[in-house]
Amino acid sequence: METAVGARPGSGRVTIADVARVAGVSIPTVSKVINQRDGVAPATIVRVQEVVDQLGYETSLVARSLRSSRTGVVGILVPEFEPFSTELLRGISSATTGTGYELLAYAGLVTGTDQPGWERRSLSRLSGTLIDGAIVVTPTTALSSSPIPVVAIDPHTGPEGHATIDSDNEAGAVQAVEHLVALGHTRIAHLRGRPDLASAQLREAGYRRAVAAAGLTVDEALVRDGGYQEDQSAAVARDLLTGPDRPSAVFAANDSSAVGVLRTAAELGLGVPSDLSVVGFDDVPQASMTTPPLTTVAQPLTELGSRAVEMLLRMLRGDPGSAHVRLATTLRVRQSTGPAPAVVPR
Repeated sequence: METAVGARPGSGRVTIADVARVAGVSIPTVSKVINQRDGVAPATIVRVQEVVDQLGYETSLVARSLRSSRTGVVGILVPEFEPFSTELLRGISSATTGTGYELLAYAGLVTGTDQPGWERRSLSRLSGTLIDGAIVVTPTTALSSSPIPVVAIDPHTGPEGHATIDSDNEAGAVQAVEHLVALGHTRIAHLRGRPDLASAQLREAGYRRAVAAAGLTVDEALVRDGGYQEDQSAAVARDLLTGPDRPSAVFAANDSSAVGVLRTAAELGLGVPSDLSVVGFDDVPQASMTTPPLTTVAQPLTELGSRAVEMLLRMLRGDPGSAHVRLATTLRVRQSTGPAPAVVPR
């Protein structure tokens, strides 16, 4: 006998027995109707379906998966719910509408902790009885051994061994630095992300390539670890901006780091962009609401989410589809960048 979840006035859970009692039929009859089996009169089917809707009865995911080997649910696994993941979820939700699949969003980490392998533990908990496939955001390890179809968005280790999708991180960084060079900046600092992540490595590579292409020399003292974190980047920016021969521009590896730089500049009384230009990466919603609004490299976050859904649905149909998809980035010029100052205080 299946149990169900749902609200029923006066009690907590709605069961198949509740449906049978209200509809005036047997439990086996209700089971046949909800499982779309033969042997039930059309009028009875209509009556049972009306009661199911009235009581809010839903068959349990576990029972459904045991019966058909499918749950009709796609899992969205994220380390934590922060701006980057939230924007991806918008695209995922939109692309899933009308497909017949439901979404289960699951955060695998406690905010502020660093637990490599969280996605494997999460997949082990959810696969088989709760979800048919999964989209995993920024996984720390390769997931080629997953028991269910998986698409990884922006994996830490880069594309390897399974379906992945990301943005062109290196080309985006080149866009950012070329913009600053065109404005006359020659001392351009870089607050990189975590050095162990492929995205951070590629953004640093793009920074170095663009600086060299401009005929400039990378000053290693201007390349610091921001860790993709606002507070860490704010502290590093303070050291950069109060030291000798400070930079006139900062390219931060993500928007959170750029916000940290803006915060420190304001605390030090530096004008942005009159004294310092700042560029971020991602274009999360907060980027357009900073003071001043942040120039940033836009990843197509909602498209990343929707394309990941398309890839996963093909896999669930038995078509492996593309092993890797890379989307282009776009520079969004706002008010945090401007011409290099004639003289930069030392």
